[in-house]
Amino acid sequence: MNAPLGARILVIDDEPQIRKLLKVTLQAHQFELHECGEGAEGVIQASIVHPDLIILDLGLPGMSGMEVLRRIREWSQVPIIVLTAKDQEGDKIAALDGGADDYVTKPFGMGELVARIRVALRHVAKTTDEPILRFGSLTIDLAQRQVELEGTLVKLTPTEYEMLKVLASNAGKIITQRQLLQQVWGGHHHESDSHYLRVYVGHLRKKLNEDPTKPRFIQTEPGIGYRFLLPAE
Repeated sequence: MNAPLGARILVIDDEPQIRKLLKVTLQAHQFELHECGEGAEGVIQASIVHPDLIILDLGLPGMSGMEVLRRIREWSQVPIIVLTAKDQEGDKIAALDGGADDYVTKPFGMGELVARIRVALRHVAKTTDEPILRFGSLTIDLAQRQVELEGTLVKLTPTEYEMLKVLASNAGKIITQRQLLQQVWGGHHHESDSHYLRVYVGHLRKKLNEDPTKPRFIQTEPGIGYRFLLPAE
């Protein structure tokens, strides 16, 4: 069984040579690569990119890899493979106990790393039992991260998809602005970021061919948040 083609991988490593090596090799294996060289930026990218897997170095500038691991684990169960020069047993135990799914030491064999990535992604595919949501002409395949409207694939950005997923998974319920920010952007947001919601909801409505004055999918609850409408409403 192969890993899903196009799986999104975020590499957080401060060594440009390592990032370049991973980018070239993993793209050749049909993975979509995102990268950054600092810990704090890595946490932000994890909340924006919504990767299917993260490769994380422990020796990062600014914020340590262990702190990055801790912060991401506050809101995400994305598989994380630690890739580091630290080869002491204590480091491995701390990382695995801290939420890492696997631990690979540098120097490493690229073939082995790719195999470990495939294993981690297969494990997620086997343990994820996400349904297909249908709302009239709109279908959301949560396992494949695909959205279709009237039989046509709708191309959404990762953030737009996550917003739609949160709203549709709670169809009929009001989702407050704070809840939406927390679930889409993780712990890295401020109340003042609510204007982002209006922008992204506007983009979503446009891609779903929705008239905001006559919503059929996303209803604005003034001063509170948004609600995904059930077909009968």
